[in-house]
Amino acid sequence: MTASPLLDLPGAVAADGVDAPVAAHYGDLFREQRALARGEGFVDLSHRGVVTVSGEDRLSWLHLLLTQHVSELPPGQATEALILSPHGHIEHALYLVDDGTTTWIHVEPGTQQALLAYLERMKFFYRVELADATAEFAVVHLPAGNAAEAPASAAVRELAYGRDLFLPRAELAAAVRDFGPPAGLWAYEALRVEAHRPRLGFETDHRTIPHELGWLESAVHLNKGCYRGQETVARVHNLGRPPRRLVFLHLDGTEEVLPAHGDPVRLTADGPEGRPVGFVTTAVRHHELGPVALALVKRNVAVDAPLLAGSVPAAQEVVVEA
Repeated sequence: MTASPLLDLPGAVAADGVDAPVAAHYGDLFREQRALARGEGFVDLSHRGVVTVSGEDRLSWLHLLLTQHVSELPPGQATEALILSPHGHIEHALYLVDDGTTTWIHVEPGTQQALLAYLERMKFFYRVELADATAEFAVVHLPAGNAAEAPASAAVRELAYGRDLFLPRAELAAAVRDFGPPAGLWAYEALRVEAHRPRLGFETDHRTIPHELGWLESAVHLNKGCYRGQETVARVHNLGRPPRRLVFLHLDGTEEVLPAHGDPVRLTADGPEGRPVGFVTTAVRHHELGPVALALVKRNVAVDAPLLAGSVPAAQEVVVEA
């Protein structure tokens, strides 16, 4: 993915890893967070993959493949869904809306090709057309409260916490002038962590199931027909508990560094080194809460247990009930 043209805006500093094509911040992380929290400005998510599905069978066909009930999805109603492995592990997270003729989907950067390869294998006789629209369309997020008018050329996902716009990429630089001040991805991620919203590739690994992250509530419909991995979803939901759970960590604010993604979470009561009980998924600096993180830990870790996230002392708050 090529760098976003919005990296030319004043103060823009590029992010790293999969987010490198967009800005981490524009010079003032906490100011940008506060603006988003007030419903001002926008976030450049133009590095995310964009997939479109058209054709008269698109919703009934997607309904067979996704964890979400989408066969009767009304135009303009946003939803999210997962694609699971045969064993119920999360492979793709899809954020979608249908405009009446096309289903618009955005996914994690660089994952759209693998998603399309899977979808193409599942077309069979269904009347659907798939396209990688990443080169033509860019995703921009407007926080709840930003009343800026979306261009007529944009598809829109209306969310409780804002709007995701699928903008023609050629219009990106001009369109955002009407959206207010830019906020970088670090500000967006801080608010995501505060809201406990999981992100594929950050809160997930190769064996994550939806129950561990609270994705049952937003991305899985428990009363729909068969889809790949449904047996695991139903079995864990009805008969057992997931082996791990997502937790929210309050980090020691006296430490200058944040733990990195993948750093071990250790139980410090079990000796000076601590017993590994999970790993850090996303750590951020929040404008009100200070340094906080999400982590995936073993279900049986006591809520009041003293922890180390990497080298940082941490206390956990339950996100997903044991």
